[in-house]
Amino acid sequence: MEKRTFLAALAATGAAPALAAPKTAQRGPALLTVTGTIPKANRARFDPVADQMMFKQKLSFDKAWAFDYGALAALPALTIRPTLEYDGKVHTLSGPLLADVLKAAGVAVADGTRITLRAVDGYAASVTGAQARKQRFIVATHLDGAPMALGGLGPLWAVYDADRVPEMAARPVAERFGACPWALYHIDVA
Repeated sequence: MEKRTFLAALAATGAAPALAAPKTAQRGPALLTVTGTIPKANRARFDPVADQMMFKQKLSFDKAWAFDYGALAALPALTIRPTLEYDGKVHTLSGPLLADVLKAAGVAVADGTRITLRAVDGYAASVTGAQARKQRFIVATHLDGAPMALGGLGPLWAVYDADRVPEMAARPVAERFGACPWALYHIDVA
């Protein structure tokens, strides 16, 4: 069929406007999934086949909010400069506040809200809503100006500036980050 004949046939059926419509941006893969007492969802419920890592870590949920890199990058970023336990040096970390991430998922965080932060290796730490706010936890996406890679500390790290929290700054550096799982991929809110 000639191109003109094909286009004329499309126009006659009303399909041409659909072809001319701009494509919506394709959403990237989920890097962070928020579950628990959340009011809304943007992804399907837990699937034991598709959600293998979660299945192996004995997680399950009916409702979840997933963030891809673009959604996290669209949130206002905060920069912190803590001394890290890995080399004892000050590093620059940036990313959205944990409270802003949860707010974007529709979660109203109260002081007593229990927030469980889980890494890809299964390590989990819990903080309260009050602790997350007071210590200004961020979901770091960048270390020293570069995106964090999976296999390093990233691509996401729940972390705070322990040097600016007096009770934590008084501790040895190696004892400051127990509540800060790197390679963060899941947050459960209760």
